[in-house]
Amino acid sequence: MHRLPSRLRALAAAVLAFFVMTSFASPAMAEELRIGYQKSSTLTAILKTNGELEKALAPLGITVSWHEFTSGLPLLEAINIGSIDFGADVADTVPIFAQAAGARLAYVAEEAASPSAQAILVPKGSPVQAVADLKGKKVAVTKGAGSHFLLLAALAKAGLTFKDISPAYLTPADGRAAFVSGNVDAWVAWDPFLTSASRQSDARMLRDGSNGLASYKRYYIASAAYAERNADALNVIFSKLAETGKWVKANPKEAASQLAGLWGIDAATVEEANSHRSYQVGAVTASGLSEQQRIADTFVAEGLLPKQVDTTDVRIWTPKGS
Repeated sequence: MHRLPSRLRALAAAVLAFFVMTSFASPAMAEELRIGYQKSSTLTAILKTNGELEKALAPLGITVSWHEFTSGLPLLEAINIGSIDFGADVADTVPIFAQAAGARLAYVAEEAASPSAQAILVPKGSPVQAVADLKGKKVAVTKGAGSHFLLLAALAKAGLTFKDISPAYLTPADGRAAFVSGNVDAWVAWDPFLTSASRQSDARMLRDGSNGLASYKRYYIASAAYAERNADALNVIFSKLAETGKWVKANPKEAASQLAGLWGIDAATVEEANSHRSYQVGAVTASGLSEQQRIADTFVAEGLLPKQVDTTDVRIWTPKGS
């Protein structure tokens, strides 16, 4: 048997190694980023549709899978148990519930305050004219959502507590159905559900979060473990979210047209709903989380949290250049 010259053997070995690496190693090295979102996660919905996030993450060897949740609490629970890596976007109240449950989360980004993007609605002909009139009434609200805090803050300002009403904890879809059918006296909702119900059922807004009642920020959250080891990926996500937020505000009709099909809501309603949201994505700071403690204290006072929560005891991820 003839042996190949050493140089040819080395070349053959190199060629074989190349084919092994390209055939097997690359797919195995790809990392999946699992993103959880809600139907109202506007910026994420747009990125999911246009594929821009996948394109931006591809050079890092990262693929994306998308997982829809009906509300923020199940989304953060999924992050806590490791089912997903990143959540977009949840109301200000939601991380507090997760923190009370011992979840190890990291704040990644925030949308600036949008107090008019959530409100308490009553039917057009309702005798309820002020928040104080909700005493003894059945009110639909999504437990742990930003609208939950709005309701508590509005009741407190009117001299009432949560025990003065009959709460019905419902998802947005079930809350709307109960409201439209007359099975509840009021419904606390956030956009786009809020504007859609207002326009279609001619509902009347009783109170929103303006005048310092409830700022209503929305946060983008990752697991603490993911934030610790994936700064490059989070920088890409942060950049794309900020870019998309600016695009939505600069192109309201085009953005509404895109979202109308995704949400099953007419474009005019979507455009109005989007006008209530800031979509101004920025870095999270300790000082910017000041309202979180007020929210936590309110929930503890109402018995909705099992223990006191120090909302400053959290991990805050900082984007590159901030």
